[in-house]
Amino acid sequence: MDFRVFVEPQQGASYGTQLVVAQTAESLGYSAFFRSDHYLAMSGDGLPGPTDSWVTLGAIARETSSIRLGTLVTSATFRHPGPLAISVAQVDDMSGGRIDFGIGTGWFEPEHRAYAIPFPPLGERFDRLTEQLEIITGLWTTPIGETFDYAGTHYAISQSPALPKPVQRPHPPIVVGGLGAKRTPALAATFADEYNVPFASLDTVRTQFERVSSAVESVGRSADSMVYSASFVVCAGRDTAEIARRASAIGRELDELRTNSPLVGTPNEIVDRLGPFTEVGVQRVYLQLLDLSDLDHLELFAAEVQRQL
Repeated sequence: MDFRVFVEPQQGASYGTQLVVAQTAESLGYSAFFRSDHYLAMSGDGLPGPTDSWVTLGAIARETSSIRLGTLVTSATFRHPGPLAISVAQVDDMSGGRIDFGIGTGWFEPEHRAYAIPFPPLGERFDRLTEQLEIITGLWTTPIGETFDYAGTHYAISQSPALPKPVQRPHPPIVVGGLGAKRTPALAATFADEYNVPFASLDTVRTQFERVSSAVESVGRSADSMVYSASFVVCAGRDTAEIARRASAIGRELDELRTNSPLVGTPNEIVDRLGPFTEVGVQRVYLQLLDLSDLDHLELFAAEVQRQL
């Protein structure tokens, strides 16, 4: 099983704090450092304020050497597809080809109101996400020296030189996630290299994986061409007291956490609780680290859980 670190900087984290977590994750052998793409805290004061995901990842790319970097997930409502394709390709170059590109519809309406970002209805957001994926992959895969054109309902492109190209060819791995029953699996099967289920029960993970697997088969892809992943909040400890202390530090009740995440408990408990998730097809796990100051948390998980799996 592959383990990645996932942070939520909008809750309150400077660039410097994120960099330390990314470098620590790299030194401990985690395969990737991912961050959310949000501009407003869901709780608390969010100080010192939000950081832009692709500006942050570009900087971290220059201060790391091996760990992969990405977003869970870039919001399609935040950026136009052409400039987004340029930004991601540039960061892929800055990192030496270590970017994974997660993208979704966007969902948190208050942050759109807070920063003058239009927030269309869900159906239109899915339509825009589809067009963005068509445009971004089209720009990245257009041969050098040729131009790219596109005529959609929401976006149009004429005679684009389709530059720059990302380092990874044909493009960085694309991550699509979510709990949608129809459009999400279809988008994943059409565009994604990885499908991610966020913060869900075992039954939901199983159901979503089955939906995506069927969609992958329906478009003629091989079954092993998709990586199946899941995200869970992490709250590990050497004993009950340490687990409870970490739960308190993130403002969560320990019993609630145990119910909602298999990454809660002692290392041996977590290994056992992950077993059923591996059986339904989870190949990669994102550890949602909510206390970014607790680097010992990452070290414990790497030494005692990652080592066993």
